Amino acid sequence: MRTLYFTALTTGILSAIWAFVANQFDLLSWAGFLGCTAYFAYPKEGIKGLAVTMATIMSGVIWALAIIYGSQVFSDISIFGYAVTGVIAFVMCIQAKSALLAYIPGTFIGACTIFAAQGDLSQTIPSLIVGVLFGYSMKMSGLWVANKWPKIA
Repeated sequence: MRTLYFTALTTGILSAIWAFVANQFDLLSWAGFLGCTAYFAYPKEGIKGLAVTMATIMSGVIWALAIIYGSQVFSDISIFGYAVTGVIAFVMCIQAKSALLAYIPGTFIGACTIFAAQGDLSQTIPSLIVGVLFGYSMKMSGLWVANKWPKIA
């Protein structure tokens, strides 16, 4: 309960800071919160969790672009776009054989963020990256405060 309380506290504070930062730098706050969520949902914390979350989210961005541009190759044949989506979704899952890319939800979060932003990379990529970093900061600062705060008997 103690760890939950302090993680909730630091998450609340850093969420407000993220909303301000996103507004000041013209970033997508919702995309950043998806990055935060991806980090929180990964079962390992620390640097390994940060690396895997970042790698899978960015791979999802690349796969989304492959779907977007691959589907446009034969835009007048809609079945081709559906096939491209299916094949790439399959590969998005298979890539989990690699330890660094083993977090399938992170891959899909990255891809879905690009789809939701209609392929706008200039805002989406920095928002996702900073969001993952904020998620890491939220979790780690909560754990740090929980360990440092005096326990009341």
